[in-house]
Amino acid sequence: MSISQAIPSIAPANTPWGRAIRRGFFAYLISRLFVVMGAAIAVAAEAVTARTNDEEPTPGLSGLVQVFDSWDGHWYLDVVREGYPHHIMPNVTYFVSDARAAFFPLYPRLVHYLDMIVPGGPVSVSLLVNLIFGGIFIYLVGRLARILFDDRTAEKAMIIAAIFPGSFVLSFAYSEALLLLLAASCFLALHKKAWVWAGVFAALGTACRPNGVALVAVCAVAAFLAIRQDKEWKALIAPLLSPWGFVGFMLFLRSHTDEHWAWFRVQREAWKEGTSFGATAVSRTFDFILNPTGSPTSVLTAASMVAMILALWCMYRFRLPLMYYAYTAAILVLMLVPATVTARPRFLFTAFPLIFPVARMLRDDEDGWWLVVLGICVAGLVTVTGMYGVRAAIP
Repeated sequence: MSISQAIPSIAPANTPWGRAIRRGFFAYLISRLFVVMGAAIAVAAEAVTARTNDEEPTPGLSGLVQVFDSWDGHWYLDVVREGYPHHIMPNVTYFVSDARAAFFPLYPRLVHYLDMIVPGGPVSVSLLVNLIFGGIFIYLVGRLARILFDDRTAEKAMIIAAIFPGSFVLSFAYSEALLLLLAASCFLALHKKAWVWAGVFAALGTACRPNGVALVAVCAVAAFLAIRQDKEWKALIAPLLSPWGFVGFMLFLRSHTDEHWAWFRVQREAWKEGTSFGATAVSRTFDFILNPTGSPTSVLTAASMVAMILALWCMYRFRLPLMYYAYTAAILVLMLVPATVTARPRFLFTAFPLIFPVARMLRDDEDGWWLVVLGICVAGLVTVTGMYGVRAAIP
């Protein structure tokens, strides 16, 4: 049986949920073309620069791949190919391979093992994996929105998630696609009170990215409410399991490098990461207001801050279960606290529960603000991908 034949048996096309799934899936496929468009603009710009310098430009397809495995993708692929260093040099810098110890293991190790059985090489495997994970995540966004609101809101939520500018990361060799898949799965398990599965998904999420620790807060809040309301003590399984991905990685680096707190030193020395508690985001936003064309980084920060405030306002109007607030608050705090890389579209995208109240507000709007939001998101998705492709700002 073909996929097209199988889908109607699960969600018939003449039902609201069936239509929502199809439209969400179509939006995801189209959104990946918008990402390719942004990357192609970057490749074309690089080709012009190369010809100006009498250099041979990178061929089209190779140039696109270089965009998609750039920035953090370079480091993840280092971990895929080489694993983690046994020794991290003193005063480690961004320019040496030892700095790959800053990157969490679940995504690169998964790509490593899949690369052993799937042809095409680690870059192709990493991008294919994220394309699949991204599609599943979009579907899970719809499932959760349907639980929280209704089919129509689910449709809008899937479309917004697919075309939001931060969704470019679903096409890069980054770990966000896997984290988002695990986070959405954790929420779904908590709704079903499948505490063991929720804890497992959360633990895997904390092994995926540093901000995956937000899932610990999610499980803790859900368990607290289950115990307070229903005396369901087995709910403690979820928060007890949830931090072990993060803890396990820290213990692994301690054993592997023979150094306590190796990850924190690499973050501090190689990435010069400190804390500003939101001051960097605020100063960048004001920099954009005072000088709109002065810095691409300030443009992205200001846009992310505006989008965050608007989404939080929607979240205030359309209330969600407390565990969604816990996750969103943790993600946003972890986004704003750092001094170097602060508010960015991909970090805001990771706070995906913000999409649900926005989709609910736009649920019945077809020819007004909905079209404006679609236009802004599509333009932003292409622009953000192009900006990162030409290295105009740090993702």
